[in-house]
Amino acid sequence: MARAERKAAAAESAKTGIMTPRQIKLVLVGLMAGMFLSALDQSVVGAAMRTIADDLKGLELQAWVTTAYLITSTISTPIYGKLGDIFGRRRMFIVAITVFIVGSLLCGTAADMMQLAAFRAVQGIGAGGLFSLAMTVLADMVPPRERAKYQGAFLAVFGSSSVLGPLVGGLFAGVPAILWIDGWRWVFLINLPIGLIALSLVVSFLHVPHIAKKHRIDWWGAVTIVIAVVPLLLVAENGRDWGWGSTLSIGMIALGVVGIVAFILAERAAKHEALLPLSLFKSRTFSMSTVLGVIIGVGMFGGMMTLPLVLQIVTGATPTEAGFMMLPMVAGMMTATLISGQVTSKTGKYKIFMVTGSGILALGYLYLTSYNADMEYWQVSIGMVMMGLGLGQLMQTLTLAAQNSVPASEIGVATSSATFFRQMGGTMGVAIFISILFNSLADTIANAFKNKDVLAGIAEASQDPAVLADPNNLEFVKALKSGNMGSFADRLSTDSSFLSQLDPRLARPFLMGFADSSVLVFGSAAAVVAIAFALSFFLKAPPLRTKSAVQEKADEEAARLAAMH
Repeated sequence: MARAERKAAAAESAKTGIMTPRQIKLVLVGLMAGMFLSALDQSVVGAAMRTIADDLKGLELQAWVTTAYLITSTISTPIYGKLGDIFGRRRMFIVAITVFIVGSLLCGTAADMMQLAAFRAVQGIGAGGLFSLAMTVLADMVPPRERAKYQGAFLAVFGSSSVLGPLVGGLFAGVPAILWIDGWRWVFLINLPIGLIALSLVVSFLHVPHIAKKHRIDWWGAVTIVIAVVPLLLVAENGRDWGWGSTLSIGMIALGVVGIVAFILAERAAKHEALLPLSLFKSRTFSMSTVLGVIIGVGMFGGMMTLPLVLQIVTGATPTEAGFMMLPMVAGMMTATLISGQVTSKTGKYKIFMVTGSGILALGYLYLTSYNADMEYWQVSIGMVMMGLGLGQLMQTLTLAAQNSVPASEIGVATSSATFFRQMGGTMGVAIFISILFNSLADTIANAFKNKDVLAGIAEASQDPAVLADPNNLEFVKALKSGNMGSFADRLSTDSSFLSQLDPRLARPFLMGFADSSVLVFGSAAAVVAIAFALSFFLKAPPLRTKSAVQEKADEEAARLAAMH
């Protein structure tokens, strides 16, 4: 296409909101690149954190690097949704990706852990808009019936990047330097070229009209959502260290509850100008899809956080290897998102995927309750594929149901709200299930020490001079004879590397104990997702609309102007 023709096409799409297939594809590449960065950055830092903390001499501050990003990205998600409705999605997406690029550059130059935590907060402010705005821009461009197949590609990218994060982080952290720059800094610096490509594509090809209307910004909503969310996120991230019943944890929970009440009152007073309009919940479909999103978020993220730990501790994989070993889940997720998207586009049916998706996910967790320390990797992979097949159907269907249940003028806030509640569910899920995992370890390890085969193996190893020649084994045997095994159980929750240094017969009870604790998590996750499965039958699924959000808004504006004349 000649340059003049491209300009003419851009001008036409800016007026009508109808984009050519080529424009849509190029914009989608830009949006998916932004989404890729957002999803990748949530998981990539974890694998490199030990290297980063050692280099910046701040191991005790590493939790704040994760928490700062989580807080700002979660809080900014609904704010971007509302601002996108007010000022236009194109403008806000450009702002989001620019802030994310600047934050990534700052993180890559951090001189200490406090700086890195502050710069991660900046990065999180940008990341909060990348996922929800990408899905909303897609809704602007493409009618709901056609949207499902595109969302499938989006969510395949999102799921893949989330799982591959530990792989990328491990690779960069394992390299001393690239182009004379510390390897771990490329965890952040790699965002710059990808982000700039995404930014240039969006600036060049995303031209959707925005009908400006007078709006009042809901400042009280913005303040109270911070008071509501920040304390709860802090407890979710640090509750295990603080103690769930400690004064600090209870105080944070109480403050969060006060913030929730204040937020609801502020949104009620703001009415249609609210950051999260309560009128959205008058739609039974939106309310039910939101509830399902929270429940699925709890079950999904709790289990997804446990699997990499199982692969590393029980199987003995490195973080990088664990990333590779999660590929069966990615394959299942990509297959399900693409197939369900195509079927939805052809048939217009989407409720069925809510039912089958939650059912298959629950069955995947139920299958993993048979896990034990001797289970082969290929057997674990079956459960991962089932989880991926379930998640792939659910992720896009939840978003599509929320978008299709509201008027075009509220599609931005509806998308960001659905994303926000799913993130909050995910954060709660991680906190709940990681607590179940580690709080049950003492009992499951103690039970493993009662196993006859385990005791026989320990007795045999304890008499082997070659085994006792290793100081690590000798320390373990002495602790066992003195009855002081608590320190070893505690070490498992902070640094499991000692297991690889022990004789396999001595390490055996810890592996069995961890495997048994993970079964409790998988069983709990299965129960949570089963609730979503039961509720999914009650979801009302209105027919998918045939016009994009931009076309609908243009029609509404034309009707309004016609009525005035």
